Amino acid sequence: MTKRINKLNFITLSILLSIGLSSHANNKKNELPEIGVVASGAITLDKELLIGDALMRQLRGQGPVISDPLLDEYIQDLGNRLVAQADDVKFSFKFFLLNSSEINAFAFFGGHVGIHTGLIFNAKNESELASVLAHEISHVTQRHIARSIEERQKSSPLQIASLLGGILLAVANPEAGMAAISASSAASQQASINYTRQNEKEADRIGIRILAQAGFDPNGASDFFSTLTEKNRLKSSSLAFLQTHPLPESRVADARSRAASYNSGPVAESLTFHLAKSRILARYYSNPKFNIEFFTASLNKQSYVFKQAAEYGLALSYLADEQYSQAQRIILDLLDNDPDNLFYLDVYTDIAIATKQFSAAIERLSAKLKQSPRNQVLVLNLANILIQDKQYAKGIALLKDFLLLNPNNMLAYDLLGDAYRGNQQPLEMHQIKAEVYAQVAAYPRAIDELQSAYNFADNKQLEKQRIRARIEQFRDAQEKLRAL
Repeated sequence: MTKRINKLNFITLSILLSIGLSSHANNKKNELPEIGVVASGAITLDKELLIGDALMRQLRGQGPVISDPLLDEYIQDLGNRLVAQADDVKFSFKFFLLNSSEINAFAFFGGHVGIHTGLIFNAKNESELASVLAHEISHVTQRHIARSIEERQKSSPLQIASLLGGILLAVANPEAGMAAISASSAASQQASINYTRQNEKEADRIGIRILAQAGFDPNGASDFFSTLTEKNRLKSSSLAFLQTHPLPESRVADARSRAASYNSGPVAESLTFHLAKSRILARYYSNPKFNIEFFTASLNKQSYVFKQAAEYGLALSYLADEQYSQAQRIILDLLDNDPDNLFYLDVYTDIAIATKQFSAAIERLSAKLKQSPRNQVLVLNLANILIQDKQYAKGIALLKDFLLLNPNNMLAYDLLGDAYRGNQQPLEMHQIKAEVYAQVAAYPRAIDELQSAYNFADNKQLEKQRIRARIEQFRDAQEKLRAL
């Protein structure tokens, strides 16, 4: 079960935030704050959270952000394991995915870390993937963006509006975005590159420590660098990760040296990681026919780390090709051996919806949800199948409870809007559509939806008051966005 948002070309924010912000700065490394010190002269923590939220809303509307409960839960759990080992954590980290085959990841204000699906797909093991997340977490905890802003302020005032505009320009038009941030003197560009490399060195050192303390192989960083080097030889242009994270030979050697200082034993392969890789290929890359051939060949040649992951990928590919009986046969066998596996339950639900076998799936998911009442994969799959079965009231109740704890979940809002539409509740449907627009910072359209909702409120005075209050909240949010 997946939601995809507007697949525009996307250039990584990290190059904008690490280079663009300091493009007019002088090279004054000795004047930087000490590690972990708040760069309060440039931007407060509260302001950083506000900007991070605004950027995330913009990205949802204009970037290739995907909402996939399984991958979202996997990457958030992986990230949380690493954050638990980090120092100077001042934010609740939010990890999210972009549908891009580029090998890249980036961090920005307020604890946001974006991961390209290409990074997961091309990582050889979970430690390689975790090494990149640990690196980006370190950029956030060390507040490299805020420190870049402070450095730039020494020569010119900060304009947050231009920052936002530059990022949005790059999201919609990468070439124009790159041209905009390159329009400065060669000396200024060299200063910003040096400063970026200093940040990268610091993030490497802290990231490898986090990686080892979280129970991953600290060699994951140097191994990933080797993976990048191999792939880069086959490309006519540099990989995105290498463009935003310079990789001189000394950096690889430093990573190996630091990893050697940790007494780490072998780390077991992760089934969940390999299931995530299979899901990315089957759901986001190639076409069903190709994927069926690929996973069939992998099974025949036994060219897999986990047979279950290859079988899961094949089941997903059969489902996408509308070969439901073949998909169902594989997934039921997998569930027999691992009945609580969320990856398998998700495919099982999609097959049940496609074949209209609602009752058995509702019963199975309801039982699992009692064991894990807050699990987003179970909640959203059960709500979806309830709505497909026209059990709108049950689906609505489930989603409303879920959104109380997960107020930014786009998929939940979409499902709830479908439920209200199916249940012929136009007042509530327009209110939910307003929340969807607010999630992508489209506040004028959100207000329009609330005004439509107001017309359906009839004599419900309390509901009218709530709608008026929400309109004022959206107007206030719009003004704050303009004031950044």
